[in-house]
Amino acid sequence: MGYQDAPSGGGGKLSLASVGFAGPGAGAGGGGYKDLLVMALPKDDGLDGAKVAEVIGIRLPDVAGTMRTILGRREVREFASGALAGAMSKAILAPLETLRTRMVVGVGSRHIFGSFVEIIEQNGWQGLWAGNTINMLRIIPTQAVEMGTFECVKRSMAEAQEKWKEDGYPKIQLGNLKIELPLRFLSPVAIAGAAAGIAGTLACHPLEVIKDRLTISREVYPTISVAFSKIYRTEGIGGLYAGLCPTLIGMLPYSTCYFFMYDTIKTSYCRFHKKSSLSRPELVVIGALTGLTASTISFPLEVARKRLMVGALKGKCPPNMIAALSEVIREEGLLGVYRGWGASCLKVMPNSGITWMFYEAWKDILLADKDKQSV
Repeated sequence: MGYQDAPSGGGGKLSLASVGFAGPGAGAGGGGYKDLLVMALPKDDGLDGAKVAEVIGIRLPDVAGTMRTILGRREVREFASGALAGAMSKAILAPLETLRTRMVVGVGSRHIFGSFVEIIEQNGWQGLWAGNTINMLRIIPTQAVEMGTFECVKRSMAEAQEKWKEDGYPKIQLGNLKIELPLRFLSPVAIAGAAAGIAGTLACHPLEVIKDRLTISREVYPTISVAFSKIYRTEGIGGLYAGLCPTLIGMLPYSTCYFFMYDTIKTSYCRFHKKSSLSRPELVVIGALTGLTASTISFPLEVARKRLMVGALKGKCPPNMIAALSEVIREEGLLGVYRGWGASCLKVMPNSGITWMFYEAWKDILLADKDKQSV
């Protein structure tokens, strides 16, 4: 494709300045490219420089503007708040996670202090942070997905219910009978909590599997790359999603209760004390109570889930969650389904409290301008 030389005294050729990018809004000062292109074209009465510039000019992408738009979205800032909160809380509480995992799956001592001493004797102080790298890699995207999904779904459900109140709730047709769906009874917070748990689990389950392998059998799986390679080579892609179904089953009641309790307690507390916001210590206490309640309700399912996920290491893996629970009750009695509950609460309560405190703090920082605009 070429251009014929113009007969005017403009030189007959396009200058190098004309070979560039043009278009209004092309980044900072982007409009200048079009002006330069028009000025560089040969002077010809039959040639409309502006039209040529529009035809052959290429608009520069406004990368900076696009990034500002993306980072300015409320959803992105909520995802970032969740990621930062998860990273900070896990860095502080990693030793409690290690103790809890060992006790839940039945490795070593059955007592918290005994398990603590065993770890120090076998692996030194760094053993308390065994699997912490993968834990950080896991918790950052998990918390981001869970918190971000919770906020998005809660807002969407609340808006949908408001619309349904005005326009009527959806109905289904059964012959000549129209039945209104009982959507008025759905709690936006509970639905959002369940969605958050499902989304976080589906996105980050392989990292959970690798983290457990590093924690339970450090000599077999010394590093993240070795763990990933061995699991994939011996068990295939399915090995990275071992225990997914029981995880989802156990996650649903926990996640639903966890988010529902936090939102309900926080809202009720603010209403009772006529507060618009809570102090950091108050958020820690409410978050801790939320974690305790949710963990207690779903703990037997957590025990079964952990048994299934690490069953391959012991050479005996129950076929399903019911079989895993039956095995625990048969070997240890009914109280066996709550084995490690103390250690779990010791980890869950401070973790939940600190996570919610950091999350609310980061939201206050990152969403300050959004909140001002909505006032």
